[in-house]
Amino acid sequence: MTIPAPDHKRYFIDKLGVSERLIERCLAEALSAGGDYADLYFESVSSTSLGIDESMVKTASQGISVGCGIRVLSGERTGYAYTDDLSSDRLLRAARTAALIASGPAKEQIHGFRHTESDSLYPIAGATADAEIAAKLKLIQRADDAARAYDSRITQVRASFSDELRRILIAASDGTFASDTQPLARLNIFVIAKDAAGNGGSGSTARGTSGGGGRITMDFFEGDKSPEHFAREAARTAILQLGAVAAPAGEMEVVLGPGWPGVLLHEAVGHGLEADFNRKKTSAFAGLIGQQVASSKVTVVDNGRMPNRRGSINVDDEGNPTQETVLIENGILKGYLSDKLSSKLMGTPNTGSGRRESYHHIPMPRMTNTYMLNGEDMPEDIIKSVKRGLYAVNFGGGQVDITNGKFVFSASEAYLIEDGKVTRPVKGATLIGNGPEALKYVSMVGNDLALDEGIGTCGKSGQSVPVGVGMPTIKLDKMTVGGTN
Repeated sequence: MTIPAPDHKRYFIDKLGVSERLIERCLAEALSAGGDYADLYFESVSSTSLGIDESMVKTASQGISVGCGIRVLSGERTGYAYTDDLSSDRLLRAARTAALIASGPAKEQIHGFRHTESDSLYPIAGATADAEIAAKLKLIQRADDAARAYDSRITQVRASFSDELRRILIAASDGTFASDTQPLARLNIFVIAKDAAGNGGSGSTARGTSGGGGRITMDFFEGDKSPEHFAREAARTAILQLGAVAAPAGEMEVVLGPGWPGVLLHEAVGHGLEADFNRKKTSAFAGLIGQQVASSKVTVVDNGRMPNRRGSINVDDEGNPTQETVLIENGILKGYLSDKLSSKLMGTPNTGSGRRESYHHIPMPRMTNTYMLNGEDMPEDIIKSVKRGLYAVNFGGGQVDITNGKFVFSASEAYLIEDGKVTRPVKGATLIGNGPEALKYVSMVGNDLALDEGIGTCGKSGQSVPVGVGMPTIKLDKMTVGGTN
């Protein structure tokens, strides 16, 4: 269900004094030294962050950030300047600075704007940014109480809540004129569990985390995604680890659970499918469109059009509507995620994937919500098919080298599979492999696709943006597991 979009641009016109005439002057100035293309990215962000530790409020902040980034493209070169002062003098100065990348007569003239309007994927009225601080604080206090009540071995709890309301306006020399208002919220809980010391020992400790959110209203946290739900999940994971055995090591069958394990797909495969890496031929997937890069059971999409999801956006940060893009279909590489620059230089479709952290940064091709589609296998049949292996349900940190696809991921919740049954929890398990190679060993794909709870943040070239990940239960016939047993 989509929501009729308000007139987002009125905020910049009425509150910040940004007129279309001023925008036209800035674009003309940006192209005054030559250049193929120029755009302006106006941004206003109001944010709140709250945190409690040891049941006491330890951090509380609110902030507002306003500014504009101006970009000029000339061939493969990019000139960029930004300002936090939206007066005409400062904007025109920034435009002249960005123009220094190019030389020669302007290659493009400004001929009026095409206003991009569409229904909204997320609510603006009632977004968490409108709620009172007391209501937000109550959420993390409830999480703190629930985590401590779960088990006496929970010795430390930290809970946080953050939200923002981001308003953007994009105007470009090609006539693009788009705006959006983007709410975002996230609740997070971290706990430490400790066993009592015995026989002269200090006792074992374990950690657990959970959380959720998205582009939502406060009502989101009053259903089955309550603070108590996330607190119990964090506590459960920590207590589980106290009794876990050392993970086995070696090559074995691996089953990945649904939902957050899709982060492995995001890192090991998704980044390699961003067009800038392929344009520069630094990706392991460069030049492989139309070729088999995964098992025929694997279909991967990136979809920025999912209502209320953390990774969803009505328009990207270059003013293009987002879309659903099929990246891998039945194992065949179909395309890349591209922005305006990559699309032009590579002669490929623009997938509306130009994203940036803030007005301080240039846009680049980025993922939104990236996931593997359902297969036909029952999850229980996947488990039954494994003689001896690892069942990875949740992941912590990971690293990947996009030039060759090699990755290392640590499992925060994993179990042994013995004779087709999930048995003991394990600790210290890492998954080691090569993204493109790993997908070739996918032999079963479940019918239980799930997306993450709304906590993903993706880093690239020093920029962070909110994203979503997901997958159904899948089986890989072989993967290297790093462990201590």
